[in-house]
Amino acid sequence: MRVTIWVRPGSTRTGAGGEHNGALVVRVGARATGGKATEAALAAVATAFGVRRTAVSLITGATSRVKTVDVAGGDPAILAALLGGTG
Repeated sequence: MRVTIWVRPGSTRTGAGGEHNGALVVRVGARATGGKATEAALAAVATAFGVRRTAVSLITGATSRVKTVDVAGGDPAILAALLGGTG
């Protein structure tokens, strides 16, 4: 399933939950340098969906806060819960 995420680098806690302009908010502690925040965001999405990191791949947005990812085996019910919650 394809998911649009909005990455918040430099957060005090890592996790996924909530919504920003229709995108799933993903908070990561890593800074947005050298792709570290993107990699941390993909790992956080995998954790939130209960899948392996290799099941989450970046589709678009490598250098943007707004990214599109593909979550292999992602459950739409989990996405709905994450969008409605705080992670």
